[in-house]
Amino acid sequence: QVQLVESGGGLVQPGGSLRLSCAASGTIFRANSMGWYRQAPGKERDLVATITSGGSTNYADSVKGRFTISINNAKSTVYLQMNSLKPEDTAVYYCNVNAKIRAYSPAYDYWGQGTQVTVSA
Repeated sequence: QVQLVESGGGLVQPGGSLRLSCAASGTIFRANSMGWYRQAPGKERDLVATITSGGSTNYADSVKGRFTISINNAKSTVYLQMNSLKPEDTAVYYCNVNAKIRAYSPAYDYWGQGTQVTVSA
């Protein structure tokens, strides 16, 4: 099984910064990508940013230029640096890894428990 442990959420004022971390553990043969999604109350879970093991990144338009995703492959940890935060960034942020647990098994998505980010004055 794959476990994801997130940390770094909290309350911040508009214009402030937060850094989220997510550490993956368990049986991972190969992680194709890791990333962050978020879900605001009453809305669907949306992509924030993803990164492959090779370092290719993808961002939602709403966070481009403000958020930066990075990965430490040796530690199986993904980070999300969030700057210039806005009230509309308020959501539960979920860590995701798309990974194979065996050489000949398909890749599945695994999710963390979520961490609350609240941007408010």
